Amino acid sequence: MLRIGLTGGIGSGKTRVAEFFEAIGAPVIDTDRLSRELLAPGQPLLERIFREFGHGLRRADGSLDRAALRRRIFADPSLRARLEAITHPAIGRSMEERIAGLHPSAAYVVLVIPLLLEAGWQDRVDRILVVDCPEEVQVQRIMTRDRVDERAAWTMVRTQAPRKARLSVADDLIDNSQTDGLAALENRVRELDRIYRSTAG
Repeated sequence: MLRIGLTGGIGSGKTRVAEFFEAIGAPVIDTDRLSRELLAPGQPLLERIFREFGHGLRRADGSLDRAALRRRIFADPSLRARLEAITHPAIGRSMEERIAGLHPSAAYVVLVIPLLLEAGWQDRVDRILVVDCPEEVQVQRIMTRDRVDERAAWTMVRTQAPRKARLSVADDLIDNSQTDGLAALENRVRELDRIYRSTAG
């Protein structure tokens, strides 16, 4: 089964691209979703996060205050490194379990891995698909989506791997610069679907 690593900077449009792949029947495994499952109330990994980063991150319902944690790790790279050292191995194991559970007839699987380069997971995939747009576009989308100011949005962008680094490892590219280019985006996904099926075959 061909493994497609779907990545891109924050606000680039990875989620929309993944939705298009799902819509045409391709199996999609999103590591952000796996993270949310692993950090659900009562999960051992979440309890470890509380022990490591403080029980002040626990909401009244037992869930993780993700916004507060995000603010802390974006302000302190060492905290982010600690967090990733805890979560990435668990997410990696969960991803492999999900892949193993897919129907063997699937030609390929799309693995949505936002921090593919940062985690050093290039060797876990056969092809890297990068969703790309200018950083200025990322910032505007983050400000709209997360309701943060420009400075905070730029901080989020700059804590990830540089745009040039992602482009340098891309086997395939989706330009998602246009805010109204959904039809073009869908057509590109269908084109890649044909390529991946052919390659797997």
